[in-house]
Amino acid sequence: MTNPILIIGGGLGGLTAALALARQGQPVRVLEGAPAFGAIGYGIQFGPNVFHALDRIGVSDAVLEKADSPPAVLMIDALNGKEVTRVPTGPSLRARFKYPYIIIHRVDLHNVMLDACRRDPLVTLEADAMVSRFADHGDRVSVTTEDGRSFEGTALIGADGIRSRTRAQLFADGDPLPNGFIAFRTIVPMSDVKAEIQRDIVALWAGPGFHIVHYPLRHGTLFNIVAVFRRSAHSERGDVAAYRAELEDVYRDAHPARLHCRRKWRLRSGLPALRKRPPAAHRARHARIPLHVGRLPCGRRHSRSVLADARRTKRSGHLPVPLLAL
Repeated sequence: MTNPILIIGGGLGGLTAALALARQGQPVRVLEGAPAFGAIGYGIQFGPNVFHALDRIGVSDAVLEKADSPPAVLMIDALNGKEVTRVPTGPSLRARFKYPYIIIHRVDLHNVMLDACRRDPLVTLEADAMVSRFADHGDRVSVTTEDGRSFEGTALIGADGIRSRTRAQLFADGDPLPNGFIAFRTIVPMSDVKAEIQRDIVALWAGPGFHIVHYPLRHGTLFNIVAVFRRSAHSERGDVAAYRAELEDVYRDAHPARLHCRRKWRLRSGLPALRKRPPAAHRARHARIPLHVGRLPCGRRHSRSVLADARRTKRSGHLPVPLLAL
């Protein structure tokens, strides 16, 4: 491959960047640290604005085939079960914004992106390539993997997650900072959900210091649940008994429908919500507690598509190296 841009990380951000650059005729090499490209995770929500990026990388139709479009997003009082507000997300929203509000399994979205990358001759996927460091040589950049291999390119994009090694080398801004909340996620078969709740919508049950979000996935066959709450202590990751006790205590006054749903969870471990200190240059999107119903702001995909446009306008070779850590 001649003069590729190197992308560290084969997640949603890295694959979006790869597709966006390839659509502009730029060869890219994606370096993924895991033994194989793949994804784990739960549900994701997207507003219509994400399709501006998905259209540009040619995957909108494939995403829509895997996604569901709920008729409404509801906020419900978690203590008494009363509806607080309702936002229609069906035909009226699509008529206004052209595109739908969607919910999709993260694995399905990742597979759509991965399949598109595999079909593109300008995208090279390198699994089992955990990058430990990069070096800026002025007119090029090189990276070294943990097993001693080296790769060179014209620029480098760090898309290696919340604990990005690329970002750490660029900015040295410290570890992610807990923000005082923790999130539990699970997916159960829809047939296991016995509570009398509406299952075809996105619902946020809001309470004092906590909220629960649930919605269907894979065309109504799965039920995605996310519980977020403020915590005063830090139990060890993987300490299921401690997590269970804490969860039971926080939600002890919740509406019976919420309690029933919560007891169906196959609880494993929680994920602390983290935030990053803003870097000196580009501000990246990082894991955090969302401000509304768990919808992602689509910034990661938008940043990658804008990046491809910047590359297209800088064919003279003056693109900064390394380019960006997101």
